[in-house]
Amino acid sequence: MATILAIETSCDETAVAIVNNREILSSVVSSQIATHQPYGGVVPEVASRKHLETLNPAIAQALTEAHLTWSEVDGIAATCAPGLVGALLVGLTAAKTLAILQQKPFLGVHHLEGHIYASYLSEPNLEPPFICLLVSGGHTSLIYVKDCGHYEILGQTRDDAAGEAFDKVARLMNLGYPGGPIIDKLAQQGNPKAFVLPEGQVSLPEGGFHRYDSSFSGLKTAVLRLTQKLQQEAPELPVHDLAASFQETVAKALTKRAIACALDYGLDTIAVGGGVAANSGLRQHLQAAGAKHNLRVLFPPLKFCTDNAAMIACAAADHFNHGHTSPLTLGAQSRMPISDVMQLYL
Repeated sequence: MATILAIETSCDETAVAIVNNREILSSVVSSQIATHQPYGGVVPEVASRKHLETLNPAIAQALTEAHLTWSEVDGIAATCAPGLVGALLVGLTAAKTLAILQQKPFLGVHHLEGHIYASYLSEPNLEPPFICLLVSGGHTSLIYVKDCGHYEILGQTRDDAAGEAFDKVARLMNLGYPGGPIIDKLAQQGNPKAFVLPEGQVSLPEGGFHRYDSSFSGLKTAVLRLTQKLQQEAPELPVHDLAASFQETVAKALTKRAIACALDYGLDTIAVGGGVAANSGLRQHLQAAGAKHNLRVLFPPLKFCTDNAAMIACAAADHFNHGHTSPLTLGAQSRMPISDVMQLYL
């Protein structure tokens, strides 16, 4: 039973949490959305400065809410890859410093592994093997979860990630940032069959299509051309129908690939992680398809779909229980395949 304090600063959320194995004792998240909205996206230098301003108060708040002292914490963890290097360094440096001062083991955690562990927080009895559909602003992957730290990427996007596509389409329609929640809200009042959009399949050299890989750049281009055509025909865009049709296309594409992957590998559980896991269209499609094929489909609570430190702490606790720790020389990496996770540990 490990009690871990974890720090997450990979992008634009400053988060600190304390988790005992899979039980959340405290979870603090300071969002930077309002700070970056005027720019239409995350500004790395601004994100790093905000992390510096808010991290120490967040650490103090997490300890207070958990009613713990440092003597009751077994280890200190931080996200070390992938992400914005400047932002990662803020959390990583803080965690290493605390580990030295408090004489605690240090663990570096892969951000995507954290998203996998978000499902463990709400389903504490979940155990590998299973398929994880990881969908966020920077990643769209189908991952075979074999054991703690052991992952095989079975499918991934060849261009835009699903979350990135939501943001870009929202920008095309002048809806604002971040695009995912805005499009999801508008889609509730739209007709998902109003416009036929391309799913975006990945061709194989020998013919046919890749069963698990995704492509969203063609879909984004199709929406661009459609909006240009509609703007010539009417003064106002049918934003509700456009949002619903786009969301429907993405949800169906992701669902088809996730179901095929689980069935092909003989696995009965699909866990979904990442910011796009909060999307209502994806939740409805994948839950319905899973029930049809007798597959268990797990979505984390909405607050654990976006970046948070509780999922990082949960992953770190499992590694700690397996005897894994990281060297204090561990650096931040902007890119790192999840299949290389065990390189972070001694």
